[in-house]
Amino acid sequence: MTAIATVSTAARFDVAVVGGGPAGLATALAFARRGVRTALVLRAGPPQTDLRTAALFPGSVRFLDNLGVWRGCEQAAAPLRSIRILDDTSWLLKAPETVFEASEIGEPALAWNVGNAALVAALSAACDGCASLSRFASPGTPAYTQTPDHVCLRLSDETEITACLVAAADGRDSPLRAFAGIGTQRRTIDQTALVTAFSHARPHDNVSTEIHRDAGPLTTVPLPGNRSSLVWVERPRQAERLAALGDVEFLDLLQRRLHGLLGRLSAIGPRMTFPLHWLEVDGFARDRVALVGEAAHVLPPIGAQGLNLGFRDAADLAEAALSHADPGAPQALAAYDRARRADTLTRGLTVDLLNRSLEAGTLPLQLARGLGLFALKLSPALKRAVMRHGAGGLGRPPSLMREPEILPPPARQPPS
Repeated sequence: MTAIATVSTAARFDVAVVGGGPAGLATALAFARRGVRTALVLRAGPPQTDLRTAALFPGSVRFLDNLGVWRGCEQAAAPLRSIRILDDTSWLLKAPETVFEASEIGEPALAWNVGNAALVAALSAACDGCASLSRFASPGTPAYTQTPDHVCLRLSDETEITACLVAAADGRDSPLRAFAGIGTQRRTIDQTALVTAFSHARPHDNVSTEIHRDAGPLTTVPLPGNRSSLVWVERPRQAERLAALGDVEFLDLLQRRLHGLLGRLSAIGPRMTFPLHWLEVDGFARDRVALVGEAAHVLPPIGAQGLNLGFRDAADLAEAALSHADPGAPQALAAYDRARRADTLTRGLTVDLLNRSLEAGTLPLQLARGLGLFALKLSPALKRAVMRHGAGGLGRPPSLMREPEILPPPARQPPS
């Protein structure tokens, strides 16, 4: 980003967003594009390398399009026309191959896969052109104080920012969540995800393949051209061993794990590993602080739920907050909590059960998973319902995720 603001005295805003990841940037734009005076607080320092990609559901793409962002990253995205699930476990009862087609629910694609780096660049460029958005940088964690009608953020350079509503998009270890006194339930998962990208001789035909293995899923997701991103979930020691392999040895092993589906592999990109965690919160908002993205939920990388949930957070928060004269009022935050609680719970439980079913020794869950996939194969109506829920969540989508959207004026004028 450019043009970081410097303010020597207190600056007053309607909304402040803390966090510069995709969910935080999108949240800031969701308010600022409506003319709401918005502060975006970023961590100072060089940007971190992010090799991950995100398979964005149609609602997330409509959200980015309504924010004026999608055109900036569309060329770097590849559509997923179908998702294929293959069983490569060691169990006696094998689940059937299951394919989910976008045409079954009347969509041109189930999702669009785009690199996080390209997505952040497009979001940052949109922020640069938004007159209602002011950016601030702080090398450390801001200090927070509170009054009945606002939250005050004191940055490392003594700049003070006050806002009626603060959106915490500051990650899974969110200091703002702790400041608001919102509790969490955490679980460390004995799995690590390795991510990278590679080229292949055979076309992917815009099919994402999720191979279920005993240690976790191995997933390839289309990128433009004959290239795919990879999310390979393994036990931590095995994941670190894979990351340390030479390129030729790694590609040879990956080609065997894919059973030759994509032909000869080449041009492997850098590899990174991410320990997996589970986190859910006791509430999504309290005392003028609302949680967004990984501050509100952390899931294993199954079913592409992570960033899609974060964008739904941003859209739901904007809708709830801007329906009230005071965007941080208890009624606004209660509406946001209601909107997110059931949706996140149901999608999170689905991901958790599926991930647990792949762990060795959980025979009942293994049987349930196999029977569930058999049921989807036998019942097209059930399959369509599952697809719509997985891609769209519960309830009517917020206005920013519907198409087309004409951004309405804010419920009140920003303070001068």
